[in-house]
Amino acid sequence: MSTYLDFDVLEAIDTESFRSRKPYPWANPEKLIRDEAYERLRNNMPDVSLFTNKFGYQRRAGQKPHDRYSLEYSEENADAVPQPWREFIGELCSDRYRGNIARLFNARKPEFRFHWHYAPRGCSVSPHCDARREHGSHLFYFNSRDDWDPAWGGETLVLDDGGRLDCNSAPAFEDFDREIPCRSLGNVSAILERSDRAWHAVREISCPEDRMRMIFIVVVNPGSLFWKVRDRLIGKSIQRF
Repeated sequence: MSTYLDFDVLEAIDTESFRSRKPYPWANPEKLIRDEAYERLRNNMPDVSLFTNKFGYQRRAGQKPHDRYSLEYSEENADAVPQPWREFIGELCSDRYRGNIARLFNARKPEFRFHWHYAPRGCSVSPHCDARREHGSHLFYFNSRDDWDPAWGGETLVLDDGGRLDCNSAPAFEDFDREIPCRSLGNVSAILERSDRAWHAVREISCPEDRMRMIFIVVVNPGSLFWKVRDRLIGKSIQRF
């Protein structure tokens, strides 16, 4: 039996319903992590001292920077990550989780990257589509109503461009027909498939100086030699699992 993941919740996401959802395939399941395990993870978040500052980095097509503190998980830094997280990542590497993600994304032999993002006051995620080297992402949220006021923002917004926008552009929020907020407080997650229409964003956060938006992301990549070689050529030495 899984200690962390409730596979019944994941397997209850119907493939056809997920893939036909508009404006692109996405889901926002609740309690995919067992409640006790979720609290164990929340109480053992990696310390921000392990993170790299990612502020002011230039993005393609003039999109505004996605400012945050970032920690990429690898075999080299695993010992510094609290044990509950190593156990959770172990379950995410299981055949059962990988098979369900492959089912939803219609992906053959997906590989994963794991990272944490902490975003302090004033940070935002400008409207964007993820890189073409990805099938999509699974975002787990680790703020609760005990430490986060919904008025501070932080929701992942699914954006509908009506099929008009070039993914290599820098649109404003006002350029979209609608925005659909994902539930982002408590034991919830968001599964977003990548495409040239899969726009998403986070508006500027207005939390106090002593709080941060905390998420953990499973990036789903194709198990493709082409992308591995390409990433190596452009200097992306990121470990996949």
